[in-house]
Amino acid sequence: MHSIFYYSHELAQYDFGPDHPFKPERAQKTYELCNRYGVLNHPHITLKTPPTLERERLLLAHSSEYLDALERVSQGELFQGMLQFGIGTEDNPPLRGIYEWSANCAGATWDGMTALLDGSADIAFNPLGGFHHARRSQAEGFCYINDLVIAIEEALVHHARITYIDIDAHHGNGVQEAFYGNNRVQVISMHESGKFLYPFSGSGEESGEAQGQGFTINIPLPPGTDDELYLKVFHRIVIPLIEGFKPDFLVAEIGADTMVSDPLTDFMLTNNSYTEVVRNLKELCGKILATGGGGYDIYRTARCWTLAWAILNDIEPKDEFAGLVGGMMFGPEMEVSSLHDRPYTVTGPQKNKMRQEVEDIIAYLIKRHNL
Repeated sequence: MHSIFYYSHELAQYDFGPDHPFKPERAQKTYELCNRYGVLNHPHITLKTPPTLERERLLLAHSSEYLDALERVSQGELFQGMLQFGIGTEDNPPLRGIYEWSANCAGATWDGMTALLDGSADIAFNPLGGFHHARRSQAEGFCYINDLVIAIEEALVHHARITYIDIDAHHGNGVQEAFYGNNRVQVISMHESGKFLYPFSGSGEESGEAQGQGFTINIPLPPGTDDELYLKVFHRIVIPLIEGFKPDFLVAEIGADTMVSDPLTDFMLTNNSYTEVVRNLKELCGKILATGGGGYDIYRTARCWTLAWAILNDIEPKDEFAGLVGGMMFGPEMEVSSLHDRPYTVTGPQKNKMRQEVEDIIAYLIKRHNL
């Protein structure tokens, strides 16, 4: 097995502003934690700096007019028409250098896919990727360049079958839109229902069109969903879907904003369910391109991504600094003295209501997708 971990200290230092919830430094925390727990220092693992993606590759996912607008903004120009491209909103501010930064982040995801395609890697992880909301001519939801669409388009050029699995709390609308009519890309998104959360899409009825009918699978879950209910849906719906499709590669957006402490979402998960999902994905397909995504409690996100990387590489994390004064670098780690969360379960009438909703979703999807 050979694996690639993409990281750049410079990219992790990029700043969206003091009041913006998106913090690229999560990648730095993840890198530090991976080092601390000994999950990067192995002969089969390569640490690689994200390469810049040239415009020709960006056009796999975006229109020329949009890229022109993004370049102008990136150079510090503010102009009247930028809002029509989604730039200049609270979520997507006009940031200097955003074009170059986004092209670099996308470069890592694309490079990871090419390594999987040519057989030089089995596992690739880009914690600086996962911008699943960016649309062809629109920045959306903190996302300017859709690295995931670019990587999947590259795989399609090489006639691969791809399952895209999105476990971010937000619906992966940009990726869904790109492959809605395609039967060589299975798009699965488990997310908080769009009735309650941005981008307010991703209902079970959205299941593809034309040739792609049935190849998009949305699993909208109620606010408050905990580990037990989440895993029930994953085992009943997601595993059979992937087994049936038999992809050559998995592209996994493993955002960690499903966690109980996340400030922007309403799920109540711990990283116990998160790690079980990643473990199952590894068993389903040995060729995985994983990216970051959401995750706005940055320390808990770093713990999730460190555990995910360890699982993808069949490594047991060991604290290299256990017992040393000042060893506890990561706030939430102090709560549990471990990378793993304590179990947490929702109980009472709220749980009964959610359980019924989840059973209804499962029954609907089983019928709709002939599971």
